[in-house]
Amino acid sequence: MLDELLRRVSNHTPHSLETDGRFPEAAVLVPITRSDEPELILTLRASGLSTHGGEVAFPGGRRDPEDPDLIFTALREAEEEIGLPPGLVEVIGPLSPLISLHGIRVTPYVGVIPDYVEYLANDAEIAAVFSVPLDFFRQDPREHTHRIDYQGRSWYVPSYRFGEYKIWGLTAIMIVELINLLYDDANISLHQPPKSFINI
Repeated sequence: MLDELLRRVSNHTPHSLETDGRFPEAAVLVPITRSDEPELILTLRASGLSTHGGEVAFPGGRRDPEDPDLIFTALREAEEEIGLPPGLVEVIGPLSPLISLHGIRVTPYVGVIPDYVEYLANDAEIAAVFSVPLDFFRQDPREHTHRIDYQGRSWYVPSYRFGEYKIWGLTAIMIVELINLLYDDANISLHQPPKSFINI
């Protein structure tokens, strides 16, 4: 099953994002475990960080001037944040870039990793490393929906609760793109309000 999922990612053409080059660049790794029931690896960012402190995110960060490309950035940051050796990651391809609230252009890269990795969280940046089955998101078990007006249209972004973790914002948008790509029956819309949405 996983190989079919990965074929879909490698054949995927991400949405383009026209920017004028003013935005600093960042990249995140979207790690999927190679197992019968694939899981996504996520982090809880340390609460004291200046941006996105206390939020769930994929490992990643800003591109350094000496980084040759954004894949390098994603792998370097994943190693710095959670101790994931770049040699264990099979990079499959990108998802669509997004602009964060802080004006950073973030490109996600899907990568496959072994399911036996021992993570070593960088305490200065990461409070926890945890995994969520892909199938959890396939059911779209959202706790609620955030409406975000951006680039002239409304986005209805799910907020998921997995144990003690709240998964929302850019991370949730990336997950929805991935799940819609991987599963034909997912059909999670970011531009139509769900039936349960209440417009206040």
